[in-house]
Amino acid sequence: MIILSFFPSLFVIPVRLHDSIAEEGFHYLVFDLVTGGELFEDIVAREYYSEADASHCIQQILESVEHCHKNLIVHRDLKPENLLLASKLKGAAVKLADFGLAIELDNGEQWYGFAGTPGYLSPEVLRKDPYGKPVDIWACGVILYILLVGYPPFWDEDQHRLYSQIKAGAYDYPSPEWDTVTPEAKNLIDSMLTVNPGKRISACQALKHPWIQLMNDRLQNRDRYASAMHRQETVDCLKKFNARRKLKGAILTTMLATRNFSKRFSKSSTERENKTICLSMVQGSSQNKSGGSQEKATRTLQQKKDNGIKESPEGSTMEEDDLRVKKQDIVKMTETLLEAINVGDFESYTKLCDPHMTCFEPEANGFLIEGTDFHKFYFDTLWNKNTRNRNVTILHPRVHLLGDDSAAIAYVRLTQFIDKAGNPVTHQSEETRLWHRRDGKWLVVHFHRTGQPSISK
Repeated sequence: MIILSFFPSLFVIPVRLHDSIAEEGFHYLVFDLVTGGELFEDIVAREYYSEADASHCIQQILESVEHCHKNLIVHRDLKPENLLLASKLKGAAVKLADFGLAIELDNGEQWYGFAGTPGYLSPEVLRKDPYGKPVDIWACGVILYILLVGYPPFWDEDQHRLYSQIKAGAYDYPSPEWDTVTPEAKNLIDSMLTVNPGKRISACQALKHPWIQLMNDRLQNRDRYASAMHRQETVDCLKKFNARRKLKGAILTTMLATRNFSKRFSKSSTERENKTICLSMVQGSSQNKSGGSQEKATRTLQQKKDNGIKESPEGSTMEEDDLRVKKQDIVKMTETLLEAINVGDFESYTKLCDPHMTCFEPEANGFLIEGTDFHKFYFDTLWNKNTRNRNVTILHPRVHLLGDDSAAIAYVRLTQFIDKAGNPVTHQSEETRLWHRRDGKWLVVHFHRTGQPSISK
């Protein structure tokens, strides 16, 4: 609340908090009504999109970031999902949303802690160095790169190789798509994607960059400049980029599904009343991409442009039965993993998780957790002592196949047990898990859980 409430009404770029209402058990936040959808989705729907348009987009983003920084706020999670349009009208203002990971830093103060979305993290965050406002500028540089060609500067299906690229600042401007981008645009990207945060350009300096000023003139004189030409290939690549990062939200109905995977207890046939909940899933881990049909030995330009979208062979499609079986397999593996949690079996749990799995969960207080050591504490000290008479139920699992070797599942989990006082207790959490198959074995590479901290992981 404090983070968003300082925005003046005349400054329209950030999503503004108007009011907050506290009631017993609920807290309501009243924000701007933003109806235009995501900026990146709007771009692919346009009939015309040029380098000058990309400049206008990043200018609005930088103006928002500059305003945040002047008010001592660091966003820490700038990415396409958080760039919204105020309305569906042409030329609607770009709004910066989701300040859930934002922090307040006095001038010169720095912060410690791993937070953000993998493809947009800065080198200093990955090195676990103290950091500040420059992390937002790095993310703006990644966004600008995507705005110009439709694919990210850093990409690899292996997250550790991705992080190595970022820490080294290893990106390039391959032909032919970058041949038609002006040198001034590349210079601004280089200034934003400077590995040393002390030498990285600030938001204020970026807004004064010649490319921003030059493109403002070119927007008004399209016919006179090559940089105002329509960039169809960028739009095509953005469509694939959007498809890969989007994970549809799970819609929960009022009827309880009775899919019970607990080995100790049978399914209950009793109907339970449940409130309808609409859950927007966060897709910070959409950078875990498959290599498509390209060889995995090298990271080719085509892989970056396709962004992991695997095309079916010409004239062939997957059978519906095959898709259904694959989705059932993902559900069964998720049930097996949750059963391991339910009985406190850490060894079985780790066999289904990537050693470098990342996660967001309430117990982490907003930080991105990597690995399974964080969870081992709960297995060792809590769950082994509290598994008796505990029942876990998965509700309305929704599986999205993201290719032959990747899948996402969203669901609600109910954990029921009897407390020490003999009272029945129910915990509910909403979860998303991303599965990836490597060498024929499916492993969880990322999960996101909402809800109150509880004994249930």
